[in-house]
Amino acid sequence: MQPLLVKDIRKLLQGELINGSELWKVRDAIYYNRHELTKRRTLMFVSRGGTVNWNEINNKGPSLVITDLPATELENALPETTVIKVNSLVQAYWKFIEYYRSLFAIPVVTITGTCGKTTTKDMIKHILSKDWNVQASESSKNEPRRSFPYLMGINEKTDAAVFEHGLGNSGNIKHQCMIYQPTIGIITNIGVHHLDGCKNLEGYIRAKSEIVEGIRKGGTLILNADDENTQKVSLQSFKGKVIYVGVKRQCDFRASNIKFANRGMDFTLQVNDKTYEAFIAGYGEHQVYNALAALAAVHEMGMTIEEAITRLGTYQNMTRHLEFFNGKGGSTIIDDTWTINPTSIEAALKVLDSIGHGKNVILVLGNINRLGNFEKKYHREIGTMVAKRNIHTLITIGNKAEEIARQARQDGSMADIHMFKDVNGLKEVLDPILDSNAILLIKGPMSSRSMIDFANSLKQDH
Repeated sequence: MQPLLVKDIRKLLQGELINGSELWKVRDAIYYNRHELTKRRTLMFVSRGGTVNWNEINNKGPSLVITDLPATELENALPETTVIKVNSLVQAYWKFIEYYRSLFAIPVVTITGTCGKTTTKDMIKHILSKDWNVQASESSKNEPRRSFPYLMGINEKTDAAVFEHGLGNSGNIKHQCMIYQPTIGIITNIGVHHLDGCKNLEGYIRAKSEIVEGIRKGGTLILNADDENTQKVSLQSFKGKVIYVGVKRQCDFRASNIKFANRGMDFTLQVNDKTYEAFIAGYGEHQVYNALAALAAVHEMGMTIEEAITRLGTYQNMTRHLEFFNGKGGSTIIDDTWTINPTSIEAALKVLDSIGHGKNVILVLGNINRLGNFEKKYHREIGTMVAKRNIHTLITIGNKAEEIARQARQDGSMADIHMFKDVNGLKEVLDPILDSNAILLIKGPMSSRSMIDFANSLKQDH
């Protein structure tokens, strides 16, 4: 955080100094009881209704409390705690955010989509970080409550920021955009997920579309030209620049000649009338789409295509994202246990289609969560998808995933099908068929520690 003088904060928020000194600078900011208090010189917004531990706050002193608590409750404030009383905490909170964000005239990229958010974010950060100081969200920790601390991570040394949007319910992305005020927004794709919070696919598309309204005036929106659901996003009110990326349709950043290479994908990039040869680590056409969005974003920030492609070539694919390992018996293990939803399963199956020829293909799938009332429908659609492919062994783990197995069997799959409640007993089925001709894809929810651990147990020398 860029240090701010307490006196200036009080003037900004038009607050009343109730306790302590205002002649010092804050170096961190949190919303008390939402975020952990870990540092001295922290500004904290303290709301009504919560329990306030004045000793904890004072021990991290000097501390600054911004609050609309009644005066009687502020009598407990201790010497190392400065207290500023405001009329409305909510108004003070958003006024502070608006002010703090206005201090930085830097590109801020935010990314949403069913799949590819974290990968695209990390690609952008990797490309920029050679000579830029980049503030970014951590891993896939993208819940709305993290947005304020991420914004506070921007300071006078920051050259750019890139964040991904978490979506559990409608309104989440709108809320995050109000904090980040992005200059560039990216929708990687829109599949099916979080239907428990958005009610149905139409509600989910509307929730993803909130990023359009959230981009700063005159900003840029980067869209997947080939994605069917993204085409349903209304751009009527958008006044900025739209850049389309894709493979199938004519667009601003288009990839062709896509080929599997050593540990990644080779492709030809066409921008305007020029073509460039590019490589991205990680297998699958979906990875090329992620790369296109990242290249479009950094080019919009002023980087040449040539330089961006060169830096992209040194990117290392994320762990547990279709990650290849040597497995037991000389088998090939593909660990894709980062997340699971219908869109990411389809992408993984397409990779299997390309590399599984002549192999004994084994597919292990876990539960798909957060599908609400459409749970059985989409598990069954995955079963149909599997039945159309040359899968030799299909194993499902979990009660929900059983629908995949049942539907695959009903649709005439020739696979040897097994259904497990958990990973217990799975080893006995796999050990006899793991040899040099076997290729095993294991895909499950990131919340399933048991599936992650089981995937690790299949890897040699792990």
